[in-house]
Amino acid sequence: MLRGLGVVALWNDVVPEGLAAFHAWHIAEHMAERVAIPGFRRGRRYVAADAATTPAFFTLYEVETLAVLTGAAYTARLNAPTPATEANIPNFRNTVRALAAVAATGGEGVGGAVLTLGFEGEERARAALAACLAQPFPRRIGAHLCRTDMAASGIVTREKEGRTTLARPPAWFAIIEATDIAALAAAPDDAALAASGAEGPVARGVYRLEQLRDHAG
Repeated sequence: MLRGLGVVALWNDVVPEGLAAFHAWHIAEHMAERVAIPGFRRGRRYVAADAATTPAFFTLYEVETLAVLTGAAYTARLNAPTPATEANIPNFRNTVRALAAVAATGGEGVGGAVLTLGFEGEERARAALAACLAQPFPRRIGAHLCRTDMAASGIVTREKEGRTTLARPPAWFAIIEATDIAALAAAPDDAALAASGAEGPVARGVYRLEQLRDHAG
């Protein structure tokens, strides 16, 4: 179950020559900085589990409410990036960033692997979540549905100005959690989702957990 009613969801690649710096910064500074912001409850970073999944990284921040993401504390942080943040952000590629409200969430905890699905329409997104819930599979941890706030996601900050390849986020996205990658293989595939009325995912990605941080407060 997600911790809160809002999320920041970020999918991105990193240029090969920037990967070492990215890992050092994200582990030692960036995620700790984010989850220290008032209203942030938990942060997680996942990495692609197969060659078909792109972008390579999926990061999820869980926050108390969507209002936290347009509030003074988070906005101030985005407008005052650290030197390491300013050095790393230009190395991002194929970035998709969604500030979203949690429409539905359920489950037992945090999964070691996630499947992400993006949709443009609410009907298809809800059909996809229903299809995933209707097809139970071993070791499933949870399932969540989020609605992107396009206005909030589009706010320009100093940090955002450094992102050179920022794409429009999906209007809706689902996150299916499981204990491991093999368990996710039993989740409904695109054909099964299409049969349920949830055809046309914007992106389908399978990721394994690399890092998790809780709010220190």
